[in-house]
Amino acid sequence: MSKEIELNLSAMANGAIQEKLDGELEKLFKNIHDPNTKAKDKRAITIKLEFAPDDNRQVINLNSSFSTKLAPVRDFDTTILTGKDLSSGKVAARELQSEAPGQTFIDPVDGQQKTDIGEPIDVIEKEEAAKESQQKQIINLQEKRG
Repeated sequence: MSKEIELNLSAMANGAIQEKLDGELEKLFKNIHDPNTKAKDKRAITIKLEFAPDDNRQVINLNSSFSTKLAPVRDFDTTILTGKDLSSGKVAARELQSEAPGQTFIDPVDGQQKTDIGEPIDVIEKEEAAKESQQKQIINLQEKRG
């Protein structure tokens, strides 16, 4: 027994409808696996088939369109520390890396102790030690008398 209406969606328009659906499915599954979206949010693909018959009702133009609803990217909050150098007038801003301003933390990526804005403490300590040693140099005033 043969069907009276033989329309195979995957074969119609030389496979273009199926190809378009495959592309929309790829977008949908990438969105599902995106860690920046909520896992439980629903996604949807809507296929719209419009049939436009001619005056004799024998030839019909079929138009297919797709709309895809994906989960939105989640919002993220962070804390920014900002200040102004009163001597130079320069403004600076950096993201707070620790839990509170002024608190040091251990970076989980490299295991180093860092400041609240993520600068390695050992680098800062070396810079401060170099400044202190320059300030503590003994100046021999007797050498300059000639």
